[in-house]
Amino acid sequence: MQGRSGSDRELLDTASLVGHLVPAGSVYAFLAEHRGRVFPDGMFADLFPSGKGRPSVPGEVIASVLVLQTLQDLSDSEAMAALRCDLRWKVACGLPIDHEGFHPTTLTVWRQRLRASDRPQRIFEAVREVIAATGVLSGRTRRALDSVVFDDAVATQDTVTQLIAAVRRVRRLVPGAAEVIAQRCHAHDWDDAGKPQIVWDDETARDALVSALVNDANTIIEALDGVELDEPAAQALALLALVAGQDVEPAEGSDGTDGRWRIARRVAAGRVISTVDPQARHVHKTVHHRQDGFKGHVAIEPDTGLFTAGELTEAGGADNHEAVVGLALLDDDLIDPADVGGFEVLADSAYGTGDALAALADAGHTPIIKPGPVRPAVAGGFTIDDFTVDETAATVTCPNQITRPIPASRGVTFGAACRGCPLRARCTNAKDGRILHLHPHDALLRQARRNWATRDDLTAAYRQHRPMVERSIAWLIGPKGRCRKLRYHGIDANDWWLHTRMAALNLRRLINLGLTHQTRSWALS
Repeated sequence: MQGRSGSDRELLDTASLVGHLVPAGSVYAFLAEHRGRVFPDGMFADLFPSGKGRPSVPGEVIASVLVLQTLQDLSDSEAMAALRCDLRWKVACGLPIDHEGFHPTTLTVWRQRLRASDRPQRIFEAVREVIAATGVLSGRTRRALDSVVFDDAVATQDTVTQLIAAVRRVRRLVPGAAEVIAQRCHAHDWDDAGKPQIVWDDETARDALVSALVNDANTIIEALDGVELDEPAAQALALLALVAGQDVEPAEGSDGTDGRWRIARRVAAGRVISTVDPQARHVHKTVHHRQDGFKGHVAIEPDTGLFTAGELTEAGGADNHEAVVGLALLDDDLIDPADVGGFEVLADSAYGTGDALAALADAGHTPIIKPGPVRPAVAGGFTIDDFTVDETAATVTCPNQITRPIPASRGVTFGAACRGCPLRARCTNAKDGRILHLHPHDALLRQARRNWATRDDLTAAYRQHRPMVERSIAWLIGPKGRCRKLRYHGIDANDWWLHTRMAALNLRRLINLGLTHQTRSWALS
C-alpha cells in the first residue's frame, strides 16, 4: 500500500537537530522544506493500488532520494549509504538521525513501478510544473536543440561471443530448446560462457568455428519454428536469429547452402553489439570518434539553461536522427509554440538538413542553425552554390553558363557539355562529366547558407546563446563526463534516468535562480 509522511516530527528529527548546518540555497535545504510540495505522496498513489500490506516508503522521501542519487550519479548501494550516513540526506528527506536507510532494492522496485506506469517521467513532470508556476519561461521563445552520446552499461561483444550468449539465453528461456541443443548442437560447450579455444590467427579455424556456430543457431531456429512461445522466449529466439545473420556471409565460393560461413566484410546497419543490451548501438558523434551506447536528445531554454524536454533513443537509424527527435521535443515544451508564433531554434549543423528546415518552417519556427559545410567535387573547385538553380523554370546553370533541365530524379547531368569546358578542372574529375544531385529542399538549404553568410543577427544570436547551452550539456554529463556512462540496460530504463537527471539539474538551477514558495505559488526572488 502507499506509504505517507506524517506531519509530526520525530524526537531525533535530523532537521531539528542539525538542519541549521545544511547550507541555505542548497538542494538539501530546499528538499527539507519543500519536498512535500514538489513531490506530494498522492502523485505516486497509482503505483500501489492495493490498500493492504505493509506501507511503502513515502513518495516524497523516495522522490527526494532518486533526485539526489541521480544528481550525484550514485549507485543504489551508494545512495543508501549516503542516506544512512550523510546528515544532509537525512535533512533533505525528513528522516530521524538514527534512521538506518532502506535496502538498495527499494530503489529498484520504485524505478520498475515508475517505468511500468502510465506516467514514468512524473518526477521530471513535477519539476516542470514548478518551472511553469514561476513563469521563468514566459516571453522566452528561443530553444536550443542538442544531443549527447551516452556509453552503454555493457561490454561490446564480438560475433562469436554474441552467438554463444544468444544460444545460452535460448536454452534458458525457450521450452524444449535445451533438448535440441544437447542432441543436435555441438559447436561449443554451451555451459562455458567464454570463447572456444582455437587458434584465432588461423582464418580457416576461425571460419570453421563461425560456420559451426551459425549452423547450430539455424538448427535451433528451425527446430523451434512454429512453437507457441511467451514474450521473453520469443524475444530470445528472435535475438538468436538476428545475431546469426547480421555479421556473417557465405564463405568464399559458397552460396550458404553448404553451411560454410565467415564473418562478413561489412558492418550491418543497426548492428546489435551486445546480447546483454540488444538496444545498444555503435554511434559516431564525429567521423573519427566511435562510441557504443545510446543518444540523448535535449531541448534547452538558452537564457536560463533549463531543460524543457528530452528523449533517449537508439544511437542510429533514420527515426533517431537529431533533427527528427529534436523537432518532436519542441512540441513537448511547456509553452505551446503556436501561442508565441513559433520558437527561434538554435542548433548545430546536424539539425540543418533540408527535411528539418522544411519541418521547422511548416511549424512556424525560425531556424538559427549553423549550416554544414558544402564540399566541392574537386578540391578548391566549384561547390553546388556556384550553380544557379531556377526551381520555377526547373533548370540549373553551371559556372560556364550551360543550362540543363531538372529531371524528376533531381539528378542534373551535364555530360557532353563538360567536354572541352575551360572550367572542367575546377568542376569535376568524372569521365562522363558533372552530375549535380539536388536535394528536394535545395532552395531552403541555399537560403540557410546565404542567411548565415550575410545576416549578422543570426550568427550573433548563435554566439551569444551557445555558451549557456554548452554549459547545460556539461551539467548533464557531469564533471569529467562521469555521467556519460549509463547504469542501466535498454532505452526505457535509461530514458527514465535521463529525465530524472534533467529534473534534478532543473531543480538545482531554479534554486540558484532564487526559487521560493510564496503563499500558494512558486516564484523566483
